Amino acid sequence: MIERVKRILGLGGRKTGNKLIISVEKLERRVALLENGRLEEYNVERNSTRNIVGSVYKGRVKNIEQGLKAMFVDIGFEKNAFLHFWDAIPAALDNGIEEIDRPAKGGGRPKKKRITANDIPSIYPVGSEVIVQVTKGPIGTKGPRVTTNLSFAGRYLVFMPYSERSGISRKIEDPKERQRLRKILQELDIPEGIGVIIRTVGEGQRARYFVRDLAYLVEQWRAVEQAINEEKAPARVFEEPDLVERTVRDFLTDEIDEVICDDRAAIERMNNLVGQISRRSRNRIQFYDGAMPIFETYGIQKQIDDAFHRQVWLNCGGYIVIDETEALVAVDVNTGRNKGGKDVEKTILQTNLEAADEIARQLRLRNIGGLIIGDFIDMKSRKDQQAVYSLMKERLRRDKAKTHVLPLSTLGLMEMTRQRAQESLSDSIYENCPYCQGRGVVKTSMTTSVELHRMLNTVMRKYQDSVHDIRVILNPDVLKRLKEEDEELLVELERRYAGRLLFRADATYHHEKFMVTDANTGAELKP
Repeated sequence: MIERVKRILGLGGRKTGNKLIISVEKLERRVALLENGRLEEYNVERNSTRNIVGSVYKGRVKNIEQGLKAMFVDIGFEKNAFLHFWDAIPAALDNGIEEIDRPAKGGGRPKKKRITANDIPSIYPVGSEVIVQVTKGPIGTKGPRVTTNLSFAGRYLVFMPYSERSGISRKIEDPKERQRLRKILQELDIPEGIGVIIRTVGEGQRARYFVRDLAYLVEQWRAVEQAINEEKAPARVFEEPDLVERTVRDFLTDEIDEVICDDRAAIERMNNLVGQISRRSRNRIQFYDGAMPIFETYGIQKQIDDAFHRQVWLNCGGYIVIDETEALVAVDVNTGRNKGGKDVEKTILQTNLEAADEIARQLRLRNIGGLIIGDFIDMKSRKDQQAVYSLMKERLRRDKAKTHVLPLSTLGLMEMTRQRAQESLSDSIYENCPYCQGRGVVKTSMTTSVELHRMLNTVMRKYQDSVHDIRVILNPDVLKRLKEEDEELLVELERRYAGRLLFRADATYHHEKFMVTDANTGAELKP
């Protein structure tokens, strides 16, 4: 199915090289992943909005809400962190992991009492200290969400200090490779009471890389333990690495041909990090010292500008429209200029396939989370519907956020969810327009004129015995409308109430705003 899809989309050709482009500036750091020149990943981190997901805090339980099955923990933020009882049960195993039994050291392991959600209030009473890790940053008015199941990501391993369970990512599907990794995992010298997970990126890697990675993670955990013992709650005891370090950790794989950065200090830091695990990878890290900004040189800025429009064009001539609302994200697929030839079904399938590919890409680029609804063009063929669904699942596999997608419904809708760990990129970059207050529309000049006439009629009737000269201050565009189309109505108002209307344009006035005052005293006249 996927091979058929690739043939339709013209994919599968020779690769021209994958590049990581890193721009380091005073106020923000940006990372872009180019695959064959196309922007596939984009991340931004600013000094004022540092990502806290993954950071570990020593907190104090402030209150317990039995109705919510949750507790609120003070970790030093304005809003207390939210800790659900299920997230407080130690050693919860991720569903995406195949658990591997390791030989016990020094004989069998004593059986531990099973802890349930009902035990949590007695384990963590109000006022007690608790070690938590942020799984979801503060969004809007909500505080961060946390868990007691700590995990630290290394290059090839995930280190879980409060779990004895170990496993292999289910995304590694080859049975022979799983068997090889299972043997490596069983031979690793993992400290007692610690669990590790082999990450997807560990596929095909030699045993010595896992040994180095484990040693680095154990050393990191010892430093965290020391901070836990020394710091007083609330306090941060581990800070998730910044964007540059996370990029090296998560993206610098064998599939990346070059890492190009415009900051020498960042280059040195990356070389030190890479040298701990794979010294040969240092040769792929290059310094950029061109005259033009690095994102301009590699054509990234234009791709960013094009990708973040509400309407995004597809190669076939169709387009998708993305609207973010409070409840969900709606994506509409249209054929646009792709009218095709005689085979309408083929045209629709091509548009829907390109749309599925672009939607998966846009979710990553914009960091969109929550419920997403894709409104695809109706397809009669069940085979075509399955092709679009299969491509969407394939493209979502590379997403680091957890996703879940359902097949196309009878209405042509595809429902999916994507983990929301932090605010979307648009929320962090943009704010509501102060002019339209985020509505995206303003009243027409005619509507404002109608409302002004209604108010003048009320005011002039109310003050006809005391005020004869009335001044109106308003936006120039609305005044132009009054002069050109509504002048007779204003003259009629003056005759009816024996008053005089004086107008003054003020460009600083909102299109919908106007003020009616006594022309002699300047006092505002209200209906």
